[in-house]
Amino acid sequence: MNLPKTDKKRIVIIGGGFGGISLAKKLKGLDVQLVVIDRHNYHTFQPLLYQVSTSGLEPDSIAYPIRKILRKIEDFHFRWAKVSRVDPEKREITTDKGIVAYDYLVMATGTRTNFFGNKTIAAHAMPMKSVPQALNIRSLMLQNFEAADDCEDKDERKALLNFCIVGAGPTGVELSGALAELKNNVFPKDYRHLDINEMEIHLFEGADQVLPPMSEQASKKATAFLHGLGVQIHLGTIVDSYDGETVAINDGTSMRCKNFIWAAGVTGAKLDGFTADKWVEKSNRFKVNPYNQVEGFTNVFAIGDVAYMETEEYPNGHPQVAQPAIQQGELLARNLERLLNGKQMEAFEYNDKGTMATVGRNKAVVDLHQLKFAGFFAWFVWMFVHLMALVGFRNRMVVFFNWVYNYINYDKAARLIVRPFRPKP
Repeated sequence: MNLPKTDKKRIVIIGGGFGGISLAKKLKGLDVQLVVIDRHNYHTFQPLLYQVSTSGLEPDSIAYPIRKILRKIEDFHFRWAKVSRVDPEKREITTDKGIVAYDYLVMATGTRTNFFGNKTIAAHAMPMKSVPQALNIRSLMLQNFEAADDCEDKDERKALLNFCIVGAGPTGVELSGALAELKNNVFPKDYRHLDINEMEIHLFEGADQVLPPMSEQASKKATAFLHGLGVQIHLGTIVDSYDGETVAINDGTSMRCKNFIWAAGVTGAKLDGFTADKWVEKSNRFKVNPYNQVEGFTNVFAIGDVAYMETEEYPNGHPQVAQPAIQQGELLARNLERLLNGKQMEAFEYNDKGTMATVGRNKAVVDLHQLKFAGFFAWFVWMFVHLMALVGFRNRMVVFFNWVYNYINYDKAARLIVRPFRPKP
């Protein structure tokens, strides 16, 4: 890989997600050469991916070029590449564009979808961890509706209109609510000759409540909201397999479905080149100390979803959400400056700012420590927090305009099949 030679220390960040970007932005002004490597040339605001998949937003509303985010950093270099291996002894990274040497390495690779070893589901399910995957879901949904509008076989038509979502965490709940709003407000106008009641939305969860990470109050409110929207919730239910046509459930029942979306879990996107004792095998997360250093190394760090830091309050590591990644990235920037100046680094302490999830129009739940509320005000807080967290003024304005338009007109304007999805054979 062609990078300018330098006498400065080279810091390489793998991953342009929340952790990697927050770290890189805070390194501005530090006399180092900064290299960011990612397989996409943009940062994705993942909490709003479900709105791309349900036609509420276009992908450029929630994505922002990495080069533009960091262009004010003097000695910054971005490389669009896939990392295959790290050699911590040689201090080198192997990519599909060549080898990169580093003085300090930060792994901020995030997570990938976890199918828990189920090969049939992995082969046929629709994950939603990236912009291309969200567009695949949008295209498949609209393609199936177009097919259903021209289908005379009732059973086939119901399969085309059946949506099964596995995992009732925030992603599954928000996606279910958005699909229900399409069913209630949008599709009846677009597909006037279809019986829209044939569209069913099933939400499966292995636990005994929706939104397992949140409070019981939030779970009950979210359940009531989903029921009111017409979502069918299946708690304590495990999906055994899916072959592209039929969903098999652990109670022996099955149903036909052409829209099967997997939101049931993630696993760390770890990198090859490290011995097995460096990561937690169950979650594929690197073991790190309170300074986010990978155990056994002083110049290799992991932050965000791929970092496993045991504390008294979080014995199983920090939650794999945006806030820990952002906070670890910001602290690591200060610690790298301290390290370069020969000073003692500062231990990480997570400041939990709460959890929230939206279910639909005027419906959301918020847990802020002892303060818990739901309904319109929670929905307003959810919108404000997510709007302010977006990167770029233009993106904030576009998303705000879309939300206002959708709210006034009960519409979602991005119902476009711009890239037809072709299911695996």
